[in-house]
Amino acid sequence: MAEAVLDPNAAPSALPSTPLALAQQRLAAMPMQKKMALAGGLAMAIALLVGLLLWSRAPNYEVLFSNINDKDGGAIVAALQQANVPYKYSEGGHAILVPSQFVHDTRLKLAAQGLPRGGSVGFELMESQKLGQSQFSEQVTYQRALEGELARTIGTLAAVDGARVHLAIPKQSAFLRDDQKPSASVVVSLLGGRTLSPEQVGGIVHLVASSVPQLQPAAVSVLDQNGNLLSNNRDAKDNASLNPTQLKYVSEIEAATIRRIEGILEPLVGRGNYRVQTAADVDFNQAEQTAETYKPNPLPQAAIRSQQLSESVSNQPNAGGVPGALTNQPPAPATAPITTPPAPGTPAPATGAAGAQGAQAATSAAVPINSRKDSTTNYELDKTVQHVKQSVGQIKRLSVAVLVNQKVETDKDGKAVPVPLKDEEIQRITALAREAMGFNEARGDTLNVASAPFTAVAEPELDTPIWKDPETMGFARELIKYLLVAGVAAYLLLGVLRPLVRSLTTPADTEDEEPEVRDVTLDENGQPVGALQGGDAAQIEMSPEARAQLDFETKLGAAREYAKNDPKAVAEVIKHWVSGDE
Repeated sequence: MAEAVLDPNAAPSALPSTPLALAQQRLAAMPMQKKMALAGGLAMAIALLVGLLLWSRAPNYEVLFSNINDKDGGAIVAALQQANVPYKYSEGGHAILVPSQFVHDTRLKLAAQGLPRGGSVGFELMESQKLGQSQFSEQVTYQRALEGELARTIGTLAAVDGARVHLAIPKQSAFLRDDQKPSASVVVSLLGGRTLSPEQVGGIVHLVASSVPQLQPAAVSVLDQNGNLLSNNRDAKDNASLNPTQLKYVSEIEAATIRRIEGILEPLVGRGNYRVQTAADVDFNQAEQTAETYKPNPLPQAAIRSQQLSESVSNQPNAGGVPGALTNQPPAPATAPITTPPAPGTPAPATGAAGAQGAQAATSAAVPINSRKDSTTNYELDKTVQHVKQSVGQIKRLSVAVLVNQKVETDKDGKAVPVPLKDEEIQRITALAREAMGFNEARGDTLNVASAPFTAVAEPELDTPIWKDPETMGFARELIKYLLVAGVAAYLLLGVLRPLVRSLTTPADTEDEEPEVRDVTLDENGQPVGALQGGDAAQIEMSPEARAQLDFETKLGAAREYAKNDPKAVAEVIKHWVSGDE
């Protein structure tokens, strides 16, 4: 009996040597249904991957302009189409959206073109003046332009969505009695939840009044979209109660007092172991006082303003005797009795010069001398003129309350027990707080310091949770987007394409094994004893001696048996023969 050697992997000598050729061969050997299924799977994988890439690269649209009229919207859309900027509308159609990377650039370009105009026109009306236009038309055009410019300026405020300005400018007259002052009305449309502060209303009033000649601020009325008169309400509130500036000043005084007291208590009792509240009574009344006071000057400091002295001397006798006409008449002049003898008992009159001198001396001795002195002295007055103007915002009274937490000590059992503060500690805290707040007893200030155990209160979290933070959520969405794309791509590459390519390019497991050579015993007809069954009937390789002993019929019988046991291998060999492979 001839000996033969069986090699299950004898066919690889006829297989292609490159993976690409092997893949082509295996694709060609696949049935049409498998080929269609494979092509459909590859197409779906590629479409899914391309869709994910396009979804991840889809632009994020943001609002370019909102709440614009149809005319401006059409002009903006035309400008976007001309600039090849992608755009879309919001759900309600009230806003135009563009990709986020084009928002600022597009706004600047549209602003250079004067878009959006906002339904109002400005001084660009003056650029289209027509020849032969009347003075009235020019005045109306100028007024429209001025109103539009003022409306645009007011519309730039953060709380204002839109504004309309109406000016009433009378025609100038040469007669003063017919002269009329201009007036203005402003209607503002506020954004949702926004209000105008009194300072902003006053700013709008002064803006309009300063833009029109001879327009007084009192002649400007400001209304909101609900018809509320803002300008007059502001004055009424100022007169009725404190205005926001005064309230802010009171709050600043109270906050400053609290900071000073807390700054002195924190190193003493520790942070969080005290509470301070204060109430300030501030006087905002404006008062002026003028006083003129006169006081007498004492003699040492007396100052003489003027002094007048008068003195008179007279030798005329004083009036005397019985009142009447004879008494008030002057005496008759003395005469020498020449013929008339003197009265008895009187000396005889002297004669000659000696007699005359004696008579004059006697007359002088008989008439008395009258003297009078007058003195007038004016002293300076101690005059005090005082003009006092009280400043606005004086503190009339401060009321402060300080609450200090009790100390925590450990008892014998090791438990924390609150202990009240001692009187000495309360007095020390009171003294420090008095100095920190600027205590003034004459002003009526009050200070109350108490000690009590604090109740633990869970303070609300001020920080926004990480899952509610807009920036964190945006970053998380972008990260999830890219991770999803990467996961799908990895699955398609590693789970679909890689096994497919490996199945097409890698030889079968039986081909990877070394050829198994076995000795086969042949009978007298040249057939192997115990033909190989199933997978063992792969390929037969005989030794040259055994192959030489076989005749044609024996070889033909062996080939038939081999084709019967492994038709796939025979078909591969025939296919290579037909294709011309050696």
